[in-house]
Amino acid sequence: MATSIYDFSVPTSSGDEKALQDYNGKVLLIVNTASKCGFTPQYEGLQALYDQYHERGLVVIAMPCNQFGKQEPGSNAEVQEFCQINYGLSFPVMGKIDVNGANRHPLYSYLTEQAGGLITDGIKWNFTKFLVGRDGQVVKRFGSISKPEAIAADIEKLL
Repeated sequence: MATSIYDFSVPTSSGDEKALQDYNGKVLLIVNTASKCGFTPQYEGLQALYDQYHERGLVVIAMPCNQFGKQEPGSNAEVQEFCQINYGLSFPVMGKIDVNGANRHPLYSYLTEQAGGLITDGIKWNFTKFLVGRDGQVVKRFGSISKPEAIAADIEKLL
């Protein structure tokens, strides 16, 4: 049984696995993302948070997902290219995963167990955000409509 997010690894865009243990001691903001979503402009705000707080220990981790309106249809390479060309992202954009259903990545099973939603614990849409403390424990969940800048105060408390 998992005791923190450090018990998981996630696919990278190149098909390798990245152990979340590598981020031990960092504050993480884990976000399921999509390139063709009305919330996609939140990439700007996520990058701004990363720029502002990275030196103090924040890492934003994008987890692309095509489960909502098929808004992330491209390959991992195409997702990376989109994020670089359109937003110049410097935080990790991992490989595509499922966040709900039978093929849900185990990390998302853990995240939703630790921080349930308002109506259902499942992920409702793209750009749901999970704030994780330096100890690997889930601190808070933010819905898609929560803009990244609105999370800054919560991040500051953890840094």
